[in-house]
Amino acid sequence: MTHNELWCGIVNLANEMHLTCSGLARAAGLDSTIFNKSKRINHNGTLRWPSTYSIARILDAAGIGLEEFAHFLPHDTPNKWAKHE
Repeated sequence: MTHNELWCGIVNLANEMHLTCSGLARAAGLDSTIFNKSKRINHNGTLRWPSTYSIARILDAAGIGLEEFAHFLPHDTPNKWAKHE
């Protein structure tokens, strides 16, 4: 799972719930700015990943598990571990 795929999954989950990312954060009891685009990359240019805590909170708010969340990830990225025949 890439940084972009994970963030896309969060956005897709929010959309499925008819929420913005800020609304999803609020529904999960998190700060409304935690999923802002501006917070996805640190000031020094390194990627900022959401914490497992924040992921757990949004999954709980959505009433889904990690397996169901995987359905919100983009599926057009090639699997680098798949065998090429």
